[in-house]
Amino acid sequence: MLATSLLSRWTAIKSALCDQSMCDLSSSKVSPASICPAASTNACLNPKERRLFHLGTRNLWSEGRMIGIHLHLDNLFAVFSFTSVVSITNALQHHGFIKGFMDFYISKGEPYLSTAHGIMMSFWDGVLHYGLLLVMVHRMTAGKPFRSLALVWAGSMMASQIVLITGIVVGKYGKNLLPAFWRNAPSLFLTIWAAAKLFNRPRELSIIPADKVEVEQKKALLFRPTDLLLTLGLIGSIIFTAFRGVVVLECSLDFCFTYIFQYEPYMKDSVGFPKVTMLVFLFYVLPLLMACVYGLHAPGCTWMLDWTLVLAGAVAQMQWTHLGSSVHSRTPFTYRIPRDEWRQVVTLNLLYTAVPVLLAVRCYMDQTFFMKSVPQEQASNGKKKN
Repeated sequence: MLATSLLSRWTAIKSALCDQSMCDLSSSKVSPASICPAASTNACLNPKERRLFHLGTRNLWSEGRMIGIHLHLDNLFAVFSFTSVVSITNALQHHGFIKGFMDFYISKGEPYLSTAHGIMMSFWDGVLHYGLLLVMVHRMTAGKPFRSLALVWAGSMMASQIVLITGIVVGKYGKNLLPAFWRNAPSLFLTIWAAAKLFNRPRELSIIPADKVEVEQKKALLFRPTDLLLTLGLIGSIIFTAFRGVVVLECSLDFCFTYIFQYEPYMKDSVGFPKVTMLVFLFYVLPLLMACVYGLHAPGCTWMLDWTLVLAGAVAQMQWTHLGSSVHSRTPFTYRIPRDEWRQVVTLNLLYTAVPVLLAVRCYMDQTFFMKSVPQEQASNGKKKN
């Protein structure tokens, strides 16, 4: 079907620009030279037609390349859908809903999946990741845009795999790595590959008049109340991220000691996952939060439309796993959130999660401030032509 589509497009270009007698429709090689040999030597085209021909062929080869990427992503999403089903099976078994499905694999393959972190990660993978994958495959099949959802999935999946792999190695399970551990590496690399392919796809931009973009981008931050509140939230998130990163690195200050023992003792758990989570926040999320503060201040930062989605997916996944593990019954009692401080800690973590998610929603729903500004002369010329 793909070859037929490409051939039909080439035939349309040929019939519009070349004489019928100079082109060979029976050629099995779909290329400009095989469809119209004279076109490759510029014999049948005047300069204007030649430019049009090369523009059309370049767009067609670009479209064919994007279709190939589309098919690769479709196959990749199908593979990850299978792993999501395995994850939800693991989570359901450890909560007593089913029995006997994962016993052998857990004992002989990946015992860390029976920890609180592994169970909470499995719930996230089996519910949210699986749901996103099904929606993305459906939208791909229907020819609808799916790039934004895929970026959320990619950010969440990369964060999940980075914390899992690193936590296994540096935690107590790193002393006896079983062969099944290495199946996590392809998951991480394939997710990074998928993210790179998604970034190369065209953005899903709204059609916004140039004069509206100009008006919106002239507004100072104080006159954009939503962006002002998000900026304050990002600044608070930056402080909280840096603080927890310092705490998990065993800061000797009294308030650091008090926080890790009285508020979030789970960060001391020997499994290694909470410590790695805080370090990922410190070294990866923190720079992105700072960049987003700049993106809300400086107009025309189109990268905000992509990276806020990745950031929202990553933060939501790590916070779900970290907060869920902090209160899970499989976490030793001494590492759970103390009952007296439970409400404050949970509220603070939920607010921390909400900031990047709300930022991503804001950027997706109203893209005006982040669009590239049109030069005044170009905008004036466009108005005159219209």
